[in-house]
Amino acid sequence: MRVVIAEDNALLREGLVLLLRSSGHEVAGVAATGPEILPLLVEQRPDAAVLDVRMPPGFRDEGLRAALEARVQLPGLPVLVLSQYVEETYAAELLGGGARGVGYLLKDRVGRVDEFLDALGRVAEGGTALDPEVVTELMSRRRRDDPLATLTPREREVLQLMAEGHDNATIANSLVITERSVHKHIGNVFTKLELPPSDSGHRRVRAVLAYLNA
Repeated sequence: MRVVIAEDNALLREGLVLLLRSSGHEVAGVAATGPEILPLLVEQRPDAAVLDVRMPPGFRDEGLRAALEARVQLPGLPVLVLSQYVEETYAAELLGGGARGVGYLLKDRVGRVDEFLDALGRVAEGGTALDPEVVTELMSRRRRDDPLATLTPREREVLQLMAEGHDNATIANSLVITERSVHKHIGNVFTKLELPPSDSGHRRVRAVLAYLNA
């Protein structure tokens, strides 16, 4: 496998070069700054790229931007992104749209040689490789972003019937529960969607809008 490496830390960069070569792979090129990455990838057209998220000169998201642009110019280019910390926004952007052939690992994972090589192999074959900590962060983010994620199945059923325009009595009959239970479930929905009692005249409408938007 021909691999391009983009990493500004010289020690880690050389370590990756040695690791890949000793594992039978060819290092097609190395980049130490953000602006070097895209031209190198386009020139070498490697089988996979291993890129640090934050690269000089700005140490923001140069590596990620290069990876995204490279996948536009070289569709399907397998990219394994490395990061010192879990940066969920970057991970979500890289993985957006059900992308294949992408991975996101914390740099600590590189020290676990077998895991790193396995991840790189999966990415090169068109699969995905996500660090367990990245998965945890992305799931947490989804729960935070989705106001309905905290609702129980019954609360969702009640909200769905509310969205269909049914009153509490009809909802109770449909679900074969008491109106008191319906009232309790609706109260829980309001609480979980953070709709305050002071907004009582509009809470039902706002809850339905949250359901429809989700």
